[in-house]
Amino acid sequence: MRIIIIGCGRLGAGLSASLSLRGHNVTVVDQDPAAFERLGHTFQGESVAGGGFDRDVLLRAGIERADALAAVTSSDEVNIVAARLARQVFRVPRVVARLFDPRKAEVYRRLGLATISQVTWGINRIIELLCYSRLDTIKSLGSGEVDIVEAEVPHLLVGRTVNDLTVLGEIHVVAITRRSKTFLPTLGTEFHEGDMIHLALLASSAERLKLILGWH
Repeated sequence: MRIIIIGCGRLGAGLSASLSLRGHNVTVVDQDPAAFERLGHTFQGESVAGGGFDRDVLLRAGIERADALAAVTSSDEVNIVAARLARQVFRVPRVVARLFDPRKAEVYRRLGLATISQVTWGINRIIELLCYSRLDTIKSLGSGEVDIVEAEVPHLLVGRTVNDLTVLGEIHVVAITRRSKTFLPTLGTEFHEGDMIHLALLASSAERLKLILGWH
């Protein structure tokens, strides 16, 4: 993939280096040329000095051919302007903007922009580590509102069905691993001893899940 990273701070540099190591064609844009020193000697991509929302700078970075763009500067405003330009003007297929203020996330989501709020993600992740000891989080989606988690089925659910663990819009069993084989269940699928259940869960519904699992 051809990927443009706007911002070469610690996050941007780390993201660029990781994507480059995975074989992607990466171009990093930053206002400060000295910032590119963070990329290290192993970085195989390109760097362009200039503003992340400057049309000419984006053209020099190859935005007309880009498959994806991540705006991860230290400014919410710069990130959103760059992301909107990429999405709405240059029609880049995949665009993500970093946000420090989680209150803005919903506004930009309505504009069709994917955002990552480190504050929201961090809060949910810390709560998860402190409180959800029996749930193993595989992935957080969006800005941390939805988690993909897994847990071993508790004894009280053995013989009961997926429907008994489903709360529409909050908790959904997406897969079950049984004797090293993973499958997609139906609402009528019964839980067996030793099953590992994989769930899509609203972060705000974790306490409700624990109650259903009998962990209170």
